[in-house]
Formats: sequence, structure tokens, C-alpha cells
Amino acid sequence: MNFAQQASLAREIFGNPFRPIDFTSWRTGTTVALANGMYESRDFSAMPILADALQDAGCDNFDVLTHCRDASAEHVRGCWVVDGVLGLA
Repeated sequence: MNFAQQASLAREIFGNPFRPIDFTSWRTGTTVALANGMYESRDFSAMPILADALQDAGCDNFDVLTHCRDASAEHVRGCWVVDGVLGLA
């Protein structure tokens, strides 16, 4: 794994450590179910759907929504958004 890949993986797992985000108010039955399904299956193809569900729950955080909708991102178990929704981060 080269340096660029390592940096990308770190951003996937940790997000921006200088902008902590509180997911508490965005935890709904839908967002938690979507996040849990991706966490358990390791299939992150529903990330754009999670973005929509987070918006429906009141999320307007640019970093969160952009991360979920980034088609070029390679999401992994430990994704900062999924973990945030699940209360693991």
C-alpha cells in the first residue's frame, strides 16, 4: 500500500479530526438500520442512500453528506460516518 492509499484509508476511517461531529440527533431507525447493514455486510453501496436518510433526519453537514455521496471513495468497515451513526466513534 503506497502513501496515497494509506492517506485515503486514514481519511476513510478518521474523517477530519479537527472537525468533530455529533451524530446523536441524526440517529433514527432508518439511519441506524442502513449503517448497521453496511457495517455487518461490509457492502457500502448504500452510502448515498444513507446520505438521503441523514438529510431526512436533519443532517446538513457538508463533510458527512459529501463523504456518503463520494462515488470515488472506497469505504471500509470503520468508516467514520457509519461508525458515527452507530455510536461506535
